[in-house]
Amino acid sequence: MSIEADAERESGLTEAEVAELRSEGKSNDVPARASRSVKDIVRGNVFTRINAILGVLLLIVLSTGSVVDGMFGLLIVANSGIGIIQEIRAKKTLDELAIVGQSKPVVRRDGVAREVAPDEVVLGDLIELGPGDQIVVDGEVVEASSLEIDESLLTGEADAVHKTQSAQVLSGSFVVAGSGAYRATKVGRDAYAAKLAEEASKFTLVHSELRSGIDKILKFITYLMVPAGALIIYNQLFSSGQSLGPALNGMVAALVPMVPEGLVLMTSIAFAVGVIRLGQRQCLVQELPAIEGLARVDVVCADKTGTLTENGMRLSELRVVKDGDGALLASVLAAIAHDDPRPNASVLAIAEAFPDDPGWTSTAVAPFSSAKKWSGLSYGAHGNWLLGAPDVLLDPATDIARQAEEAGSAGLRVLLLASSDLPVDYPSVGDPSLGHTAAPGVVTPRALVILEQKVRTDARATLDYFASQSVAVKVISGDNAVSVGAVAGSLGLAGTPIDARDLPEDVHELADTVENGSTFGRVRPDQKRQMVGALQSRGHTVAMTGDGVNDVLALKDADIGVAMGSGSAATRAVAQIVLLDNKFATLPYVVGEGRRVIGNIERVSNLFLTKTVYSVLLAFLIGLSGLLSQIFHFEPIPYPFLPRHVTIAAWFTIGIPAFVLSLAPNNERARTGFVSRVMRLAVPSGLIVGTATFVSYLLAYQGPDATETQVTQASTTALITLIMIAVWVLAVVARPYVWWKILLLAGSVVGYLLLFTIPFCRTLFELDPSNLALTTTAIVIGGVGIVAVEAAWWISAALRGRSGRSSEPSAAGRK
Repeated sequence: MSIEADAERESGLTEAEVAELRSEGKSNDVPARASRSVKDIVRGNVFTRINAILGVLLLIVLSTGSVVDGMFGLLIVANSGIGIIQEIRAKKTLDELAIVGQSKPVVRRDGVAREVAPDEVVLGDLIELGPGDQIVVDGEVVEASSLEIDESLLTGEADAVHKTQSAQVLSGSFVVAGSGAYRATKVGRDAYAAKLAEEASKFTLVHSELRSGIDKILKFITYLMVPAGALIIYNQLFSSGQSLGPALNGMVAALVPMVPEGLVLMTSIAFAVGVIRLGQRQCLVQELPAIEGLARVDVVCADKTGTLTENGMRLSELRVVKDGDGALLASVLAAIAHDDPRPNASVLAIAEAFPDDPGWTSTAVAPFSSAKKWSGLSYGAHGNWLLGAPDVLLDPATDIARQAEEAGSAGLRVLLLASSDLPVDYPSVGDPSLGHTAAPGVVTPRALVILEQKVRTDARATLDYFASQSVAVKVISGDNAVSVGAVAGSLGLAGTPIDARDLPEDVHELADTVENGSTFGRVRPDQKRQMVGALQSRGHTVAMTGDGVNDVLALKDADIGVAMGSGSAATRAVAQIVLLDNKFATLPYVVGEGRRVIGNIERVSNLFLTKTVYSVLLAFLIGLSGLLSQIFHFEPIPYPFLPRHVTIAAWFTIGIPAFVLSLAPNNERARTGFVSRVMRLAVPSGLIVGTATFVSYLLAYQGPDATETQVTQASTTALITLIMIAVWVLAVVARPYVWWKILLLAGSVVGYLLLFTIPFCRTLFELDPSNLALTTTAIVIGGVGIVAVEAAWWISAALRGRSGRSSEPSAAGRK
């Protein structure tokens, strides 16, 4: 190879070459966070199943010339408009946070290394690598120093792959040890993981129990509308003998309330507002269903360093082994710190304490990895030096090992500086993944490097919050178990710390140990993954927090992965949620927001689906009465309502209250079984409302020869009964009561009183409550319906181990 080629290899591309390549379209043009475009947002909110159904029904009503009865068409505008506005706001929040939280590769241009955005990488760029760096494009290794790449995100194989010069690396993998550089050979959509990353990072509401449950309900309702519509149109046209216009209006009035038109809207708003609220707390939600997942979390696995403690450290003491040369050891530590291309928090603390680099030249390197828990440098005549965990490198029976244990039990972080009689890269015996030291030669302890870690001031309050919410916290760390236990104990976490090297290999025994324990030390990356799986096997929903490359596998397998913003690029890439402010204390707000979203959607789902059930029942009762009238020769009963009636019936029982309730505080932990749980209230309540309304209309209907006034009075009677019971369903769903909920209920009652008493409203909506006998009948039947709904609620609450006075689980229900 020529000297010029070698120079190019070292210095990377020039800025002129970069500009030319970019103009040729040879840049990494895949968006870092592929949120939906505005065009997609508009299309997704306008062309929906519900809008299509309502649109067809609107055209039918308008064809009869009754514009007032087409008021429900405003729901199409509301559903689309509000959904579009909220999702665009959420998109803006996500995009702004994604720019802050994205991994930034270090490229070498004109001989200078600097960070750039992933989409600024061009074909042929020279990209530097260090522990925790994610590989953003495909390439060929041109420099390697003990470089190990984890490709598990692509291949599923957890073992790291050693890479040498000319080896190929794929986007989506990440560095676990060593350093090096690679040249970009495939960028943009040509890169191996580009399409996977683009699809995985879209702003989406799919792949959640909540959304799939709602979709199933909507699909079932669509199927029900076909026979219901056929029955109603048959009854209106043939049995009741109405003309086409009134018959079509009756059919539309029967079908419109079957559609839970606001349910999808409220769900979208609740999720979007959740994203915006979390964004204001510097929390990036990379996958929207993570909000739902966090609401279901009952176990949080937290790393100690960077989560319970601050990232930064400082040297507390250099405890030299008897007869040791303190000056030499200081030089060794200074050299080790100076020669580490990607120092972690411990090495940074050493560099701060020993800033005078002796200028030695290293002859061999053994980079640190989470598996073996030590690193090493050989300096020729100056010796071979190891820096790592004392309980890994030392015989536990030695005095120096006991000293390290005592220091660790006080919550200090302890490293061992040791020398070896062999170069650090000498082939060693043992498998680091099995916990063997794999240290070459005879290891001689020279000093204990004791570091102080500062516990986060907000850590205790965060752990107390989780305890109050029945969420178990497991501290899982690669540090010494005694040290981890000391930190956890100072924060109120009880239990004896467990050394992960003693964990059972049997899956069931491991699950028992992890479930019963709270603090674990010396945990290898593969063990973190196994522990998450063990908890999941016991039915737990697990959130894993972490910031280091050793947390990636566990984050990937956890139900919810939470990464710190200052963590490695690989960690941020696999996590569903990134805490950009690096505050563990933000997590309770995230969990609380998830609970608010899911709990409130469940509340409003009860309202919408109660309306669907009573509308379907009423349509079938009226339709069947028409069929039976042909068989038994009695007068058929037409549908009692106009489309305007069913519109106003939803205003104050569902529409406005659902919007308010969807944004209200709610701290109840989400549980599985959304559809069955909602139906347990919606089905009996809907059956009661539909039956009571039918009976009320049956008693008020004066037959086919009734005057227009009598028809209006009969419809009004049925509507009063329906509204009374529907308002009570709202009162049940709103429990437990606080002042604003009482105000909401009072406002709903007042709203309907005004509609039924103001002459203009009575004329516009064709309401006539002036027949006192019929109005009294409506109120009495409504009262009976209220008692039935209340009884159904208490029976359902008792069967589920809950209190009928509240939506919160009772003590029995939590056991």
